Amino acid sequence: MMHRNLGKSAIQVSPIALGTFAIGGTMWGGNEEKDSIAAIHASIDNGVTSIDTAPFYGLGLSEEVIGKALKDKDRSKVQLLTKFGLVWDGSNHGKGEYFFDVNHNGKTLPVYKFSSKENVIKEVEESLKRLQTDYIDLLQIHWADATTPICETMEAMEFLKQQGKIRAIGVSNYNVAQLTEAEQSTALASNQVAYSMLNRGIEQELVPFSEDRNIGIIAYSPMERGLLTGKYFADGKLKQDDHRNGYFQQHDLKKVQSFLEKITPIAEGKNVSLSQLVLGWTIQQKGITTALAGARNAAQAVSNAQAMQIAFSQDELTFIYNELATV
Repeated sequence: MMHRNLGKSAIQVSPIALGTFAIGGTMWGGNEEKDSIAAIHASIDNGVTSIDTAPFYGLGLSEEVIGKALKDKDRSKVQLLTKFGLVWDGSNHGKGEYFFDVNHNGKTLPVYKFSSKENVIKEVEESLKRLQTDYIDLLQIHWADATTPICETMEAMEFLKQQGKIRAIGVSNYNVAQLTEAEQSTALASNQVAYSMLNRGIEQELVPFSEDRNIGIIAYSPMERGLLTGKYFADGKLKQDDHRNGYFQQHDLKKVQSFLEKITPIAEGKNVSLSQLVLGWTIQQKGITTALAGARNAAQAVSNAQAMQIAFSQDELTFIYNELATV
């Protein structure tokens, strides 16, 4: 499948991008660096050339692992998407908006949303070092910071773009009102938001607005952090410090399991896994430019990449939509 243009930018992204939250280990029950690097290499070798990360993922570890993995790769053929604005090390000196506490290596650390101009520039310099590169393809604010004017944050990114340290400007978790305000200061390439078969709220307002303004949509959690793979219902065992123990409880798990059983014959008919079917469906939805899919090893990365080749008939899509109405 051909790469897709990311909104009004010059960035070309693969329809599926490698999401690296789990590679960071924190909140995901740990990390195996060798397997993570193998997953990154397998992704690129199989056409998933876009890699999304953030300083918060593993508190710097995810970016560091990506930097190691790309050290001997052709940088021009990989699109690096990272973020800023979640501070856990106290460098915000009490400024910003308190978000939540994270447990990291036995320590409880308060996390703040903080997106002042000074902090944006500081974080990007740190990300460049961890990623071992001299530019970032897409820079995104991770979460809106109510204590910093949106125009100040956008102006900081414009400054970095003029310096050549970033190629395009994006946001994450922004609503229509925030997008409208941000676009008064800069041209946005994209908005990264949660979207899945079980979470389609953006279809009502955000998708039409984004299409009208040519803002790309990067869908995160399309697999609902692994729930839509079906593996949880077969095994159900997660490590104690895995945040998904609580995350999955927002869904009616019996209805989800029933839905997955009903669409399994479609996957079997295409000789693909449930994971691949769900990813293939996601990237074919209206307004979605790319969907993030995590991979902890090379096999998972190859499986994700193969989902870019799946085609659906109109009858299959109609069946899926009808069944989704029951979840």
